[in-house]
Amino acid sequence: MKPTAFLLGLVALILLSLPVAAILGNLAIVMDYFWNDGRLQRTFGGFLWEKSNQYLLLSIPLFILLGEINLRSGMAGKMYNSVAKWMSWLPGGLMHSNIGTSAIFAATSGSSVATAATIGTVAYPEIKRRGYNERLFLGSVAAGGTLGILIPPSVLLIVYGVLTQTSVPELYLAGVIPGIMLAGFFSAMILIICVVRPEMGGDRIFATWGERVRALVDLIPPGVIFLGVIGTIYLGWATPTEAASIGVVLSLILAALNRSLSTEMLMASFEGTVRTTSMIMLIIFAAMILNIVVGFFGAIQAASTFIGELGLTPVQLILLVVAFYVIIGMFMETFSMMLTTIGIVFPLVMTMGYDPVWFGILVVLLMETALITPPIGVNLFVVQGIRKEGAPFRDVCIGSAPFVVAMMVLVGLLIWQPGIATWLPEQVYGR
Repeated sequence: MKPTAFLLGLVALILLSLPVAAILGNLAIVMDYFWNDGRLQRTFGGFLWEKSNQYLLLSIPLFILLGEINLRSGMAGKMYNSVAKWMSWLPGGLMHSNIGTSAIFAATSGSSVATAATIGTVAYPEIKRRGYNERLFLGSVAAGGTLGILIPPSVLLIVYGVLTQTSVPELYLAGVIPGIMLAGFFSAMILIICVVRPEMGGDRIFATWGERVRALVDLIPPGVIFLGVIGTIYLGWATPTEAASIGVVLSLILAALNRSLSTEMLMASFEGTVRTTSMIMLIIFAAMILNIVVGFFGAIQAASTFIGELGLTPVQLILLVVAFYVIIGMFMETFSMMLTTIGIVFPLVMTMGYDPVWFGILVVLLMETALITPPIGVNLFVVQGIRKEGAPFRDVCIGSAPFVVAMMVLVGLLIWQPGIATWLPEQVYGR
């Protein structure tokens, strides 16, 4: 009765489009009040104080600040032009640059929204200038942005690591190969479509080898940041939190060298960091409170018993989890999905003997699809916001559809060959 009431209440509040933190926190308080006379609420303060002191959580605002500084430093425009000289001779032209630049920028920001907004702002004027199909071009920007939560450093992987007590460095390593593969699948999808329908590909950009080599200079700053963050982690010189602070310092130095460091830029970066961090932390703590109440009332045990009675094989369970996340991803954004579901889904999957690192990559990949599936795909709204008023929203949705197919192909490959995610951590850590 209580687990059923919890699920029905959660779904009803989500459908009302209330703020996620309010949904999670109030649902926990109401359930505790009606079924436990509010006794659990006496433990909330001490529990939250203990959890908020986790050192790893400090990396979240630092990585967000890193992305905010890179967003405003002018790095993206130079990166885009550099990648264009190397990739835009392919059928599909600058759409391959959208994917390539997004992958590189994702390695310095950790945010899908920041990646989509930055690359979209730089790329959008090229649609009419070079005769691209607007739907597919916008879809490539929205899809490229999703790489921000898979390619390290990823804020969502940190949240998963905190919630499941999984090693963040291992998760970061596990995300590298799938992230590169996904970027390749996106470009392959563009290539196939533009070979079949050449009129959708726009004008290609051809550059000499000399121009390409000279353009590599503009890829040095993101490379420096990536090596400074990820390199220090795997050399054992820094924890993820310390590596995030190193990334912030490097981004400030590079912004100063680029002559884009100013008081106005810093204040805008700080403001964006505070706004995003506050939202994320409020949701995290509300979800932690709800997990206490849900665990106390036996919802996790009830779900485990129900799944056990179904007699599902491990593969059948994973396919059920995939279908579950694809469906709810149409109505929830990524942090909400992670924080409301992982407390129930993770224990069920672990009882089947799956690797927590592998499952983390699978879950984040499924949450990437949520970013570009209507009606609540956040990246769809970000890209739509770059366009002129009155442009139909369905254009972005239709243009993103082929890239959802590419994501599902990678999901299938991950289930078939888990080593895609686990091989690199195994080589480095001997797991």
